[in-house]
Amino acid sequence: MSIPDHARANFETLVYAATSGDLALIECTEIATGEVRYVICAVGRDDGDYVFTPFGHLADGNPCELYRPPDASP
Repeated sequence: MSIPDHARANFETLVYAATSGDLALIECTEIATGEVRYVICAVGRDDGDYVFTPFGHLADGNPCELYRPPDASP
C-alpha cells in the first residue's frame, strides 16, 4: 500500500513543526459529535497572529485496540 502524496506532505509538515518547537496540543470540540478532543496542531504566525493547523486528535483509550497494521501478505 502506497502512502498518498498529501498524507506524506502533511506528515513532513508535522515533523518540521515538532522539530522546530511549533507543535501544540489543544482541547477542541468536534463539530459532528460535540465530543471534546485533544488535537495535535502545528503553530504558525500570520501578521503577528497565531495560526493553528490541526493534524489529528489523540485516540481515546488504547490506540493499539483501534488500529491494525497494514497486511504484509501479497
